[in-house]
Amino acid sequence: MALWLTLVVCGGFAGTLAALQTGSVPRAAAGMAVLAAPAAPAHDGLSARFGFCHMGGGRNCVVDGDTFWFEGEKYRIADIDTPETHPPRCAEEAALGKAATERLQRWLNDGAFSLESIDRDTDRHGRKLRVVTRGGTSVGDALVGEGLARRWEGRRRPWC
Repeated sequence: MALWLTLVVCGGFAGTLAALQTGSVPRAAAGMAVLAAPAAPAHDGLSARFGFCHMGGGRNCVVDGDTFWFEGEKYRIADIDTPETHPPRCAEEAALGKAATERLQRWLNDGAFSLESIDRDTDRHGRKLRVVTRGGTSVGDALVGEGLARRWEGRRRPWC
């Protein structure tokens, strides 16, 4: 009896599998949930302890709200524009620029991140252009959401 039951179950499974592979039985009708393939997780493998380097080069430090040094390379965050800090053009820009700079430093120090390439490798100043993400979410989104940055529109606009 047990052998007969095993043969029936295996036969039913094989038939259902064959029908699914040929597309003759919808998955939901076969009692199988139809699930979307999970998105590939972002691989956040970069990290360092970041300080500040407002004026000069450095190894792992934040210059301003959209520029930082990492492992000896200078990066410009490609998807945002933040207020200037050297020199700011008004008191409001100075305050926002300082807040954006401090926020970027905290975000970079909060954990591993990724640097995603865009259509251009560098800007006219030789900085590497990258979108900086953690878990697939851009730091630019955080800064824009907090009112410390604007989406990059292809050119700078005044903050004053």
